[in-house]
Amino acid sequence: MDSRFIGPYQTRKNVLVAPNAAKAIYSERTAMDRLDKLEAVEEIRALKARYFRCMDMKDWAGLEAVFAPDLVADFRAATGGNDDSQLTHGAAAYVAKLAPILQDVVTVHHGHMPEITVESPDTAHGVWAMEDKLWPAENSSLPFRRMHGYGHYHERYMRLEGEWRIAEIRLTRLRVDAE
Repeated sequence: MDSRFIGPYQTRKNVLVAPNAAKAIYSERTAMDRLDKLEAVEEIRALKARYFRCMDMKDWAGLEAVFAPDLVADFRAATGGNDDSQLTHGAAAYVAKLAPILQDVVTVHHGHMPEITVESPDTAHGVWAMEDKLWPAENSSLPFRRMHGYGHYHERYMRLEGEWRIAEIRLTRLRVDAE
């Protein structure tokens, strides 16, 4: 980055900056200003919307793309016990496990009221209130005909190659109504 001083003023990228304002200019991406953080939050919100859409549309390649390759998916608490089979490492493994279960299930997932904290230019975490409805096909092996769930997603995000990805996802349930 080219910078020069002209008297009490500093120039950056052909913009004249007052002396006190120069302190707020970062020469490297080591700190984030408010606009950077707002952009990151909006990008993470769009990422989570893509997660829900891909899940409900059964777009398994799209779903895998929202995750970091080394995803940690922890759904143990969501099943009402501590079932270690609900802990999966790796985006490909998670989608490979999930796709056959949900392929013939009509699903509607909604995320609400995100609490997103941007920790650095490349890391963040968040909690999303969630609601999901599932209607399995008649021949489904799922133990219900209908399910309506409520809870929270607890997530960690990483920016990889300029794009935000879900690095860790954990679901906790507040209530499940099933028939």
